[in-house]
Amino acid sequence: MPPLSAAESALFLVLLALALFGFARRFSTVVKLLREAKPDADFQLAPVGRRVWDFFWEVICQAKVIKERPIPGLLHAFVFWGFCAFGIVTLNHFAIGVSLPLFSIHGNPIGWLAAAFAIVTAVSIAGLAIRRLVWRPEWLGEVSWESGFIALLIFVLMVTYLADFAWSPTGPLYNGIWWAHTLALLVFLPLIPHTKHLHLVLSPATVFLSRGSFSAIPPLAGDEDFGLVTGKDVTKLTVLQAFSCVECGRCTEHCPAANTGKLLNPKEIILGMRDHLNEFGVASDEPLLGLHISQEAAFQCTTCGACEYQCPVGIEHLPVIIGLRRGAVNTGTWEDEHGTKLFLNLERYGNPMGFPALQRDRFVKSEGLPLYDGSQEYLLWMGCMGSYDPAGREIVSSLVQVLRHHNISFGVLKKERCSGDSARRLGNDLVFQTLANQNIEAIQAVGAKKMLSICPHCVRTLGQDYQEFGVHFEIEHHSQLLANYASPAPPQQTVVYHDPCYLGRYQEIYDEPRAVAASAGALVEAPRSRERGFCCGAGGGLAFLGEEQGSRVNHARAQELADTGADIVAAACPFCNTMFRDGLAAVSERPPQLLDIAQIAAKNLPPSPPN
Repeated sequence: MPPLSAAESALFLVLLALALFGFARRFSTVVKLLREAKPDADFQLAPVGRRVWDFFWEVICQAKVIKERPIPGLLHAFVFWGFCAFGIVTLNHFAIGVSLPLFSIHGNPIGWLAAAFAIVTAVSIAGLAIRRLVWRPEWLGEVSWESGFIALLIFVLMVTYLADFAWSPTGPLYNGIWWAHTLALLVFLPLIPHTKHLHLVLSPATVFLSRGSFSAIPPLAGDEDFGLVTGKDVTKLTVLQAFSCVECGRCTEHCPAANTGKLLNPKEIILGMRDHLNEFGVASDEPLLGLHISQEAAFQCTTCGACEYQCPVGIEHLPVIIGLRRGAVNTGTWEDEHGTKLFLNLERYGNPMGFPALQRDRFVKSEGLPLYDGSQEYLLWMGCMGSYDPAGREIVSSLVQVLRHHNISFGVLKKERCSGDSARRLGNDLVFQTLANQNIEAIQAVGAKKMLSICPHCVRTLGQDYQEFGVHFEIEHHSQLLANYASPAPPQQTVVYHDPCYLGRYQEIYDEPRAVAASAGALVEAPRSRERGFCCGAGGGLAFLGEEQGSRVNHARAQELADTGADIVAAACPFCNTMFRDGLAAVSERPPQLLDIAQIAAKNLPPSPPN
């Protein structure tokens, strides 16, 4: 490696200083926003061990990137690993610029390793560029020539390194290759904080500093906290995540609203937050909803969590979306006829449908359900659907039949109110807290040790969201209990199981309900299942709001289920059940039979002996 002339070294230092200045000037703005944003009320660094593992698995191994999109994910992983391998090579390259080389890349194991990564990285970045610019999936959005230029710079870096490594040039040829490599580096460096490639710097921190659990809704910090209303309400984690977005469109690809012609695009929510911060900062009274983020879009979210699950850089969309809803509801700027009726029903009647509690009392009496007195194994949490909806009551009756057959003791509360799931997800904290306090008092009064529910929304809300009030209830979904008594049936008919979002992605329960569903026949899978399961459209309070834009989410999912040709559609959530009653009838002249797994389990019981 011939030394550079003094003039060349001086020019290099000037260009390097300019590149570092360009990087620092923009990056310092982001750092300033992070420093000035308010802290997250409930953030805790512990347990550090889990964070280290997540960092290793998702950042170093790129496991999530590869798992969800294997081919482009692997290409991206090779580019990332190539960047890591080129770290020391780049330092050496800069050292050569001042005639103080650290090592020679020729005949050196580091040089050979970097060459291998350079080949793989060049091929991978070319493949990613073709995918983005030529064979571009629609969820990537408009063609980004910025991305194409960055890809070209990376390709030039790899090719110039390989040329130097393979040919060992001297004289003007060496100088030309060295400067080509140098200029590609010095142009790329200041572009990083000005483009989506800022995720190269921020996303490792975003993954490491996650909120700790899936769709974790942060508590409000005092009486003056109404949610995300203006820039002053944006927290440090939200700023970090807003600037970490890689704009890959995975969230859009899997969003049920975006897939059915709604205005909502989870990616645009995050980018809208970033645009607002760039324009107004974190000390502004400018409303978040309006110029850059649509209120209508924020209230089209089913909170299915597909966006958050898919994101490869650790962005947690749901706390942001629910925070925006909180801000709109708690300040009275959201005006919706259905939403107003829902909140009034929850306040007056304790259930979203507006039925008097007497109807639940009559059902409890007609089924002969015992009241929980502390001696039974389970407190059976009926939920609103199990208490008032006719189909939901059938599910409860089937579960009770199974419990009695297996001599599992249970009881119900004399008075049970809605868990508050819909109010929580729509952002009405006052109604949610009122319902939660009433239910906590009722549960603690009977001394319940273990609870059982047919509703994944209730399981999530009582089991996790209520921890915000200092209680911890052990609550089990009925699939977890029923799986203990399930056995596969002869394959005389086929069954397709729909994964409820609040059971699957939220609680990672996939196999137990399938074990119960398989007792009705041979299982077939829908095109989108398990972690990639497609929402029924009921979550986030949308079961009680009008779906007025695009096609209906439940119809889209029902069509997928019907197209499998299965004889039975098995559900494990009363909300999914009610959405598919309408959806299957709308998409098929001869719809498959719709059954909850409790109904399947009850059908498999031997006939009861005569009294």
